[in-house]
Amino acid sequence: MDVTIINDELKLEIFGFSGIAANKDYAGTAFKLMDKMWQIVKSNGLKHKGLNIWVYEAGHKVFAGVELDDASKNGSGLEQKQISLPRHAYYKHIGPYSLIKQSGQNMKNELANRGFETGWPYIEIYGHWTNDETKLETELLMAIDERR
Repeated sequence: MDVTIINDELKLEIFGFSGIAANKDYAGTAFKLMDKMWQIVKSNGLKHKGLNIWVYEAGHKVFAGVELDDASKNGSGLEQKQISLPRHAYYKHIGPYSLIKQSGQNMKNELANRGFETGWPYIEIYGHWTNDETKLETELLMAIDERR
C-alpha cells in the first residue's frame, strides 16, 4: 500500500452540513448531509470546486461539504468547517466506493506498522464521477502522530 506521509500543513475550508452517524451509519448519514448541501449550493448558484469532501471526527460526527470558489458568497445557511492538519497520511484509493472502508482500514494498519498513531479527522475527498467504477478516485487523509 502506497501511503505517503505529508509534513506540509493541510488547510481546508469547506461548506456543508454536519451530523451524528446514528447506529454508526456513516455513509448513510454523509449521503443525507451531502444531498442537503448540494440542494443549497445549486439553488443558490454557489460556485464550487465540485468535489465532495466527507470528514469523520470523534464521537461519530460526520461532515459532508464542498470547497466554494468564493466563500464570502456563502450566506446560504451552510455550515463552515475549517481543517488544519500540520501532518497527515495520504492514500489514493482507485476503485469502487464499496472498497473505501477496507482501504481506510488497510491504511490505518500500514501506518501502525510504520509506528504512527492515527487520529481525527479522517477525510475522504471524492474525485469526479465516472460510470467505470474501477476508475473512481478517492483521496484518503488521516491525521497522524508518531508513537511515543
